[in-house]
Amino acid sequence: MGMSSGAAGGGGRSGGRRGRRRQSHAPMSEINVTPMVDVMLVLLIIFMVAAPLLTVGVPIDLPETRAKAMEGDTEPIAISVKSDGKVYIQDTEIAVDELIAKLGAIAENGYDERIYVRGDQDADYGIIMKVMGQINAAGYKRIGLVTLEEQG
Repeated sequence: MGMSSGAAGGGGRSGGRRGRRRQSHAPMSEINVTPMVDVMLVLLIIFMVAAPLLTVGVPIDLPETRAKAMEGDTEPIAISVKSDGKVYIQDTEIAVDELIAKLGAIAENGYDERIYVRGDQDADYGIIMKVMGQINAAGYKRIGLVTLEEQG
């Protein structure tokens, strides 16, 4: 119920605890990895949530084939054709007739860029072929069709 006055019991500056206080503040030679593990787990959760969002944004039901994946060093241009006939460059909707002008503007680095056509399996084949013709007319020669691997 009382307070120590500092003179009695060695609780003041001149008391007996002075030596122990220095020892308790000595540098630690051990590494505390608990905060690092906490940060790594938070980053893991963030990347697990964000990874599915990094795929191409237009949802398409791709057909399945046994073809192997193409290898490349740069990110290709993705042109998507949905089942209702809408055409997208990456995530931006565009009319089929404007495709040549838009691809011509993209071709500042040359026409050697890869273009992947992602056609919904329920999309009209004629629209997909018209899109591929427009890409070819724009000057691009490296055109690929995107499919899913067959299961079983």
